[in-house]
Amino acid sequence: MAHYRIGISGWRYEPWRKVFYPDDLTQARELEFASRALPTIEINGSFYSLQRPKSYQEWYDATPPGFVFSHKGNRFLTHIRRLREPEQPLCNVLASGVLALREKLGPFLWQFPPSFRFDADLVEGFLSLLPHDTEAALAMAVRHDERMKGRAWLEIDAKRKMRHAMEIRHESFNDPAFVKLLRKYKVALVVADTAGKWPDYEDVTADFMYLRLHGEKELYASGYTDDALDDWERKIRAWSAGGQPDDAKLIVDSAPPKRASRDIFCYFDNDIKVHAPFDARRLLARLGADDGLAPLTDPRG
Repeated sequence: MAHYRIGISGWRYEPWRKVFYPDDLTQARELEFASRALPTIEINGSFYSLQRPKSYQEWYDATPPGFVFSHKGNRFLTHIRRLREPEQPLCNVLASGVLALREKLGPFLWQFPPSFRFDADLVEGFLSLLPHDTEAALAMAVRHDERMKGRAWLEIDAKRKMRHAMEIRHESFNDPAFVKLLRKYKVALVVADTAGKWPDYEDVTADFMYLRLHGEKELYASGYTDDALDDWERKIRAWSAGGQPDDAKLIVDSAPPKRASRDIFCYFDNDIKVHAPFDARRLLARLGADDGLAPLTDPRG
């Protein structure tokens, strides 16, 4: 049976205070509140800098059982190195403390800059390194470099499955060779709604789907209408049932093998005007996946 993980990208936003977050809630308790209103959150601070084990331990402790984090990969790999010589930086990411999330660790998100063009050799070199379980991740983490000395987390509690998703922003990825590589390495193509700014392909390439909804009409700012959420519900139900929508925007015509189900990870990133958490709850309600979550009222009316 498919799991619906619908949530938000990040949780610390000043405009959310006294709107999504209660008036009297301290900043230190924002994750505690958000993780009871939504079943998943995308960690995005890890994109800008490597986090520390203490932070991951605190995030684990602040969230309830069954909660899942997605983890945004560090931009040093994707935006600065641009996938050149990625092994050592990847080892550092895996040693930074992310394994301390234990069973709450969901997929890794690897986002490329708009100027990054498809290069089959670079992409395959990176995909071939990605660990698909925590034992393989730990084996890489122990090979971290000196900058991680004294701040590395090098233990796991169990062998667990790891997943990866790739978000592209250049039209050159409209290439069947790219989809073939994602399917070979079982990495999901991120379905990204970017208000028409960047490519928005929907090929199924893994045993799960990863969606990022950045805004229906205005990037990072506009909310989603009822009609738009109805449409995303329709697509999600098709993917979660192991198929794909009839109107999917595809790079290749060949469909992946049909599955009985696929897990769904979906993150709203239209955070500027506090739409994200409320849009996420509206979509969860449509999917009948909001049972057990704390009550949430939108004070904006």
